[in-house]
Amino acid sequence: MAGRLKLHVIASGSKGNASIVEDGATGRCVLVDCGVTKRALLAGCEASAIDPARIEAVLVTHDHSDHVKGLPVAYRGMAKLGCHPDLFVNDAVFAAVPKMTEAAELCCRHGMEHGDALSVAGMDVQVFPTSHDAVWSCGFRFECEGDALGFMTDSGVVTPEAHEALSDVRILALESNHDLDMLENGSYPYQLKVRVRSDRGHLSNVQAARELSELVSDRLEQVVSMHVSQNNNTYRLPVDTLEGVVVTMGADVHVQTGYQSQPIDVM
Repeated sequence: MAGRLKLHVIASGSKGNASIVEDGATGRCVLVDCGVTKRALLAGCEASAIDPARIEAVLVTHDHSDHVKGLPVAYRGMAKLGCHPDLFVNDAVFAAVPKMTEAAELCCRHGMEHGDALSVAGMDVQVFPTSHDAVWSCGFRFECEGDALGFMTDSGVVTPEAHEALSDVRILALESNHDLDMLENGSYPYQLKVRVRSDRGHLSNVQAARELSELVSDRLEQVVSMHVSQNNNTYRLPVDTLEGVVVTMGADVHVQTGYQSQPIDVM
């Protein structure tokens, strides 16, 4: 049964990331990251029936380009629509991305730290640490009128704070980046393989499944595999792996994947 919160994955992968969390009752929205072009963002909004003017805040998980490169142009585009969403970004991340100042000039910028409890677009948002080779990185737990959504990508391990924040949610967006065999036998240079599978890299399908086995609850209804590698994974493998967990546990949970260039809606 659909709850109050909705997740719209506009794009998820190494070429660009953007997701929208919506309060289905009010239509108020929060954009998580913008590593895609303005055209892709607006096309994703149209596909998901989201008026960009309803985006009241942008939350930035970390400084890597596939999560932030589209922000300046997106803000200029939204400004033309009369929309100036607040920008929530850690100071170290802001300093690491010089072009982000262009976005900040068009809105109100707020600092953000691990452990913060934010109030944005009528939602309560908890900021928790992830483990990634960025200057600073985080994930989010969204709550609204008794509904809860957990969102985490770009983490080599699940931190204790992340595990706690992702527990007891109805919608879980969880990184399932690579298949270990495909990574090991693939074309990536050795050092890049080491980076991806390190504690500051990305979660594998197996790691995501292990975490999901500890997060299945009576409340959990939807799981989305995120940041799926187009070189070291398939869109089917993480779904099969995560579905194996919920089937084994006898849970009634729907599993799907976020795509690089095909928006999906999770309710």
